[in-house]
Amino acid sequence: MGLSNVTPKQVEEGRNLVEIVCVQNHYNLTHRRDDALLDQLAATGTAYVPYFPLGGFTPLQSSALNDVATRLGATPMQVALAWLLHRSPNVLLIPGTSSLKHLRENLASATLTLSAEDLDTLNRLVERT
Repeated sequence: MGLSNVTPKQVEEGRNLVEIVCVQNHYNLTHRRDDALLDQLAATGTAYVPYFPLGGFTPLQSSALNDVATRLGATPMQVALAWLLHRSPNVLLIPGTSSLKHLRENLASATLTLSAEDLDTLNRLVERT
């Protein structure tokens, strides 16, 4: 399934017409094609909402992610959400769920503290394309 992302050029063209307060694109722990755009938006105070923050139809899976989660006493999905929150201050998460248990887990991800070692491990999980 191909997703069409908003490009930096489209953001700039759009800013000539209207105020842009948020961009939503496919982005998560392993799918980081928007790194530069995310940084550009952060510099201008524009919010960024990652689409499929937990991997979408193919949930994020990695032994390294599992290891960090185990060490922190968290679920891998909580760690993936915590990484997004650590990634940039302009990230807004909407990891939809219909489960009260998962909602609580998702909210708890905001309280996880990722060490420099954790971040280094997680930052190496970029998908190879």
